Amino acid sequence: MDFKNEVVDLVASQVDLPKEKIAALIERPKNAKMGDYAFPAFILAKTLRKNPAMIAQDIAENLSSDNFASIKAVGPYVNFAIDHEKLVSSTLKDVLSEKEHYGDQKFGEGNIPIDMSSPNIAKPMSMGHLRSTVIGNSIAKTMEKVGYTPIKINYLGDYGTQFGKLIAAYKHWGNEEDVKKDPIMNLFHYYVRFHKEAENNPELDDEGREWFKKLEDGDPEAVKLWKWFREVSLEDFKRIYKELGVTFDSYNGEAFFNDKMQPVIDELKEKGLLHESRGAQVVDMGPDENPAIIVKSDGTSIYLTRDLAAAEWRMKEYNFVKMLYVVGNEQAQHFVELKTVLKKMGYDWSDEIHHVPFGLITQGGKKLSTRKGNVVFLDQVLKDAVSLAKKQIEEKNPDLADKDQVAHDVGVGAVIFHDLKNDRLDNFDFDLDEVVRFEGDTGPYVQYTNARAQSVLRKAAAMGEKPSEGDFALDDDWAFAVAKDLADFPRIIARSADKFEPSVIAKFALDLAKKFNKYYANVKILTKDDKIGARLALVQATSIVLTEALRLLGVNAPKEM
Repeated sequence: MDFKNEVVDLVASQVDLPKEKIAALIERPKNAKMGDYAFPAFILAKTLRKNPAMIAQDIAENLSSDNFASIKAVGPYVNFAIDHEKLVSSTLKDVLSEKEHYGDQKFGEGNIPIDMSSPNIAKPMSMGHLRSTVIGNSIAKTMEKVGYTPIKINYLGDYGTQFGKLIAAYKHWGNEEDVKKDPIMNLFHYYVRFHKEAENNPELDDEGREWFKKLEDGDPEAVKLWKWFREVSLEDFKRIYKELGVTFDSYNGEAFFNDKMQPVIDELKEKGLLHESRGAQVVDMGPDENPAIIVKSDGTSIYLTRDLAAAEWRMKEYNFVKMLYVVGNEQAQHFVELKTVLKKMGYDWSDEIHHVPFGLITQGGKKLSTRKGNVVFLDQVLKDAVSLAKKQIEEKNPDLADKDQVAHDVGVGAVIFHDLKNDRLDNFDFDLDEVVRFEGDTGPYVQYTNARAQSVLRKAAAMGEKPSEGDFALDDDWAFAVAKDLADFPRIIARSADKFEPSVIAKFALDLAKKFNKYYANVKILTKDDKIGARLALVQATSIVLTEALRLLGVNAPKEM
């Protein structure tokens, strides 16, 4: 039952405002004793030329509903207090009948390519790659939950000047046997060394550019080395994605679009959008903006050229209704240029291209940088997280079956959850000891709460008790607080999908876990009386929703911890 919609309908019966406007105005009182929903009458004061408190009083006096325990004016607000027993009963019925499909919605339809993760080949995946990967993965799951068909694209950084630099570095200091023993780390060290050496020897940068030009022109040696670097890199990436539980529908990287750039350049010329500026081919962005470079003065392409080709190809291939780029906030200007150029080319579908930016992960307050060698490797972080989780499990539950799998789910889940509980645009500092704690605002806390609920259900089964299938009559405040959160889950999912914001779901999961733990601490769930079945239904419904919330974040929910 959607109580908010009923509030909207009730208010609409008394005021001359569109329902969409009323829905946007409905608030939730900070003090639960004031009710569950509130309509502010200020908006009507100017039109009706009356005191907002009097308007609220007039509205409240003309409203009644069996689903609300009270509807009354409190100052300039009309406050609605839900009938506790009805909310608990209707919500538990919905959750237990729909199970993991509770919260499914159909307001979305069509393909949504999601450009995400996109590490550079020949470099180990660092903590800097975590955000795009897990944010994109969670958005994909949420989009699917509301009806869209997500297409996860790992747009590998497998082209560009940096690969000319890497080839140059390999030619100077590389050793085939060393690379075969430990491909990623050795290639990474060559890359870091190149930039350090180039600070004192600028000619190295010229060599790098020359090798990239050779790669673009199909030089056999350049192409052979590039293919080798890509192959060993992708193999290592897939191993780490498996740890994170992330899969992709496409690994078409920048190089895939190498032969698709010239048609875009030709198209820009034909449409009169391309002109020369200081030897480069550019598109004007406007009187107060720098032009967008399409072809550099040395004849090589840049990111924008390839992204234009990629956008056109994806539209033809997927016929998308939206396309998302989960890429750091520092690339905002790039996507402004991408959308502007596509719009100038006459592609109105560029309006449905969305840059989904995010902040930085820092360590000790410092930005991580691959180029300077100041990098924290994601592989090692995940291993350390699993090790920390296992240590705590050994202390709390040494007899737990399948400890290794649970430690993996908890450790990796902790790293993912910590990223996603933060507002997407915020920067945050990473401290592994804080991340893998079983207490506080952490993934393990939510997982442990779900495991606690599952433990209660197992104990009940051993007593011969099970969740009720029809009688859900509970009216205590602790049960109501939990059920109110459960009832809110569909709205939370819709909001997360609309804002491309996984933290909405993560914060909800934390809040629900806290409410359930208060219920657990204050109510004797397993007391054999006429309400034990209803209490167990609340426990089961909580576990269903916590498990689904974690799944939407890309986090597993062990039944025992």
